[in-house]
Amino acid sequence: MEHIEIERKFLVKSNAYKKEAISQIRIVQGFLNTNAERTVRVRIKGDKGFLTVKGRSNESGTARFEWETEINVNEATNLIDLCEPVILEKIRFEIPMGNHVFEVDEFLGENKDLVLAEVELEHEDEAFVKPSWLGKEVTGDVRYYNSQLSKNPYQDW
Repeated sequence: MEHIEIERKFLVKSNAYKKEAISQIRIVQGFLNTNAERTVRVRIKGDKGFLTVKGRSNESGTARFEWETEINVNEATNLIDLCEPVILEKIRFEIPMGNHVFEVDEFLGENKDLVLAEVELEHEDEAFVKPSWLGKEVTGDVRYYNSQLSKNPYQDW
């Protein structure tokens, strides 16, 4: 499925989101390509596999083309073996807030101690409820893109 993904990304300043979470799932993902014009991601989310292509972000970093399709988890596992280092691992929490759902990712491995929240929007200037645990906005800061965290892990900053 293809669409324009519009999202804002934030650091998380406390673990209060865990009490509000309605779900959590382990995600393992790698990148077959981290070119600035397009990234190709392989993801295993629980017992499902996905292949995703993302285009270059717009100037503000909030919007970009995204195409994703579900693939067999065994195929995804085999493709992960072909990915560039580092393979990302994280626990994703979903937290409903107003009319939106925040996805909070607790990174593991070489990105341990990094916790990021994302909210997907219908349009760039859409208003949304900001929970108390939301920290500094990092939308458009390429260091926090998953594709960049695979090349320059948070532990190396």
